[in-house]
Amino acid sequence: MKRFIYLFTCCSLLFGGCSNFLDQTPQAVVSGDDLNTPENVDKMVTAAYSALGNDHYTAPYSNMWPYGNLRSGDAYKGGDGAGDISEFHFYETFALNRIDNGLTDLLWFRLYVCIGRTNDALARLNALSEDAFPEKVVRQAEVRFLRAHYYFLLKVLFKYMPYIDETVPKENYATISNKALGNDELWTKIADDFRFAADNLPATQPQIGRVNKFAAKAYLAKTLLYQAYKQDENNAVTGIDAATLQQVNTLCDEVISSGKYQLNGDFANNFKSATENSMESVFAIQYSREDGTPKGRLDYGHALNYPMNTDYGCCGFHSPSYNLINAFKTDASGLPMFNTFNDKNITGGSDFQTNTFDPRLDHTVAIPGHPYKYDPGFIYQRAWARAPDVYGSYLSLKEAVLPNDAAFQKIPPFMSSSKNWDIIRYDDVLLFKAEALVELGRQDEALALVNSIRTRAGNSTALLKQSDGSFTSNYKVDVYKPGINCTWTQDFARQAVRWERRLEFAMEGYRFFDLVRWGIAAEYLNAYFAVEKTRSPHLSDAAFKKGRDEYLPVPLNQMNYSKGLYKQNTGW
Repeated sequence: MKRFIYLFTCCSLLFGGCSNFLDQTPQAVVSGDDLNTPENVDKMVTAAYSALGNDHYTAPYSNMWPYGNLRSGDAYKGGDGAGDISEFHFYETFALNRIDNGLTDLLWFRLYVCIGRTNDALARLNALSEDAFPEKVVRQAEVRFLRAHYYFLLKVLFKYMPYIDETVPKENYATISNKALGNDELWTKIADDFRFAADNLPATQPQIGRVNKFAAKAYLAKTLLYQAYKQDENNAVTGIDAATLQQVNTLCDEVISSGKYQLNGDFANNFKSATENSMESVFAIQYSREDGTPKGRLDYGHALNYPMNTDYGCCGFHSPSYNLINAFKTDASGLPMFNTFNDKNITGGSDFQTNTFDPRLDHTVAIPGHPYKYDPGFIYQRAWARAPDVYGSYLSLKEAVLPNDAAFQKIPPFMSSSKNWDIIRYDDVLLFKAEALVELGRQDEALALVNSIRTRAGNSTALLKQSDGSFTSNYKVDVYKPGINCTWTQDFARQAVRWERRLEFAMEGYRFFDLVRWGIAAEYLNAYFAVEKTRSPHLSDAAFKKGRDEYLPVPLNQMNYSKGLYKQNTGW
């Protein structure tokens, strides 16, 4: 107390009163008003973009592999057993997940930090005149696109969340319920932002990484595709809105006819740093290194997902499931084995020569004895898997780069890279359209779209070779030929489109949300668990509860913050 009185007295004598002294603006601090210049507001837009990759391996959202892959039957958690980031194990098993899962709370928090950046930038943009800042409307459109992206992630993760835009004063945040808007109303809010972006963005941007008109139309198509599947309060799909599907079809046509995008000749070029920002990339997170910052702008969301060998070192997470490996098998005609793919398990070695496979297998999965990331002199070994007796010996491959890649950088004890990560590619747009057409009963129009994806897959073998020039696996892929190798009914076409989505985007983070959108998550996953438990004992407790596990619970910390305002998700 004496020390406080002494300081107070000195302050009064020297400065004529502490109040005047404390009212001085600190040196080297920028006030909020200082940011309201066109130059600084433009930097706030850049900050909203930078949030795209501001995640961390404990709560990644640039790639949502813990929530979209571990919960889909495509991947096991990996790492050093169930206790290694046990929160992810809880996601994978469903039955063990709880409302006080701390990483769920961290994910919610970080996505709202991202939204906060967009709202701050928008509020400042709105206050500027176009005379003072001619790029105002374009920047507004960019930021609304980004805000819609962050809300889209929250929507597929939690279903219900408080919707806060730039017009809401911060002191009112605590008054907005996560149930203030209904399920369909939330989708409409997200779609409105993408629609504004599509109406106001240019077709081409002067800088790589800035979103354009067609990226907005593609993401709007994705949003409307989700909205078209109507859900009740128990998360059951009750119908599909044909008018909304027609909007999806029209938007995809506009992206396709723009001429800005095309499929890469080789599927591999979507996952190499040397070919990023290709003609297939519609919207991607831009990463960098050696950019004047200590560690660069690196992909921390995938930092756990590298092998345990001397060239890397850690940490063996994100391991493809046996079920997923089996799904790449093809039959004697080169078509997927819809009903029998999982009858016989692929265990390794000669199995990859005695069976036939879709080439996308070796673009997606690191397999013992196979070249790692297209280098025939760098062979993936079972010993590189961290806990092969628990999770098997496979690892995810798309996010990785070679240790001699220009994008690679160690962030001890983890690995990372500056390779971009696509959120939407042109193959996605083609399959959005195909899905909409099938559900509209126009499956004949979807055939060419699906076959274009399969044709590219079959042509993507140039980099899948051993050092002696032989193919790594026994590849055989054909297209669908109605009346010859298939009967292209609506039911068959629906199965074909859904299968194509699984193989094309395997391990990329969205599979679980497809299952929920289609209304088949419970049946699909409980059938998966029934078989996979016999292969992977770490799933012994796994069970999906219909009407609950389609969405994560609202985190307990957020429920407590709201003082009873937030309503918990169904079943939790």
